[in-house]
Amino acid sequence: MTLLDTFFNGQVLLSAFPALMRGFLNTLLLGFLSIGIGIPVGLLISLVRLYAPKPFRWLAIGYIDIFRAMPVLVVLILIYYALPFIGIRLSSWVSATMAFAFIMSAYSAEVFRSGIESIPRGQFEAANALGLPFLLTLRMVILPQAVRLVIPPTTSNCVSMFKDTSLASVVALPELLKEANNAQALYANPSPLIGAALAYLIFLWPMVRLVGLLERRFKDEKAR
Repeated sequence: MTLLDTFFNGQVLLSAFPALMRGFLNTLLLGFLSIGIGIPVGLLISLVRLYAPKPFRWLAIGYIDIFRAMPVLVVLILIYYALPFIGIRLSSWVSATMAFAFIMSAYSAEVFRSGIESIPRGQFEAANALGLPFLLTLRMVILPQAVRLVIPPTTSNCVSMFKDTSLASVVALPELLKEANNAQALYANPSPLIGAALAYLIFLWPMVRLVGLLERRFKDEKAR
């Protein structure tokens, strides 16, 4: 068999296309759910990490450190396979969403912390001098500036999150890579895996370029 017949078999790709599209939609849904939960939770954790009483700060630091240190695969396995031993049984969708949201929130918390701490302390003092409450200062003065700073690293984290969704196959969630592996076994041909790789590339490459553009834009603005 030739290289084209083995890895770029058009007939196999066409037959596997419905399954690949089904997996791709599941990948999108899982990624957007995890990001949509993880980023707001990460912001909340970063605020606890910065401004809450010390015991809560320590808890936030522990949460961030643990989920940044643990591989995504380990978190998935613990949630899906270990929790049933203590009577907690979750579906593959819930397990995967929770695992990715935990990881995303930990990384987002550090990104937001860095962004907030980069805002000059004098802005808090000026807002306090004007009589603005602390929460209003955060919402109206500090966070709008911090959000601009965290957009590039957050976009980069989103790209990584979409790539990591391929690990959800270990909990039997039918995402893109899982469907591609099933199609490969069905047709005894690796072309569906190439199709899955192309789908990831088509979807994620514009996001990768967006990260670069945002980084250059904010660097130029900072240099002015």
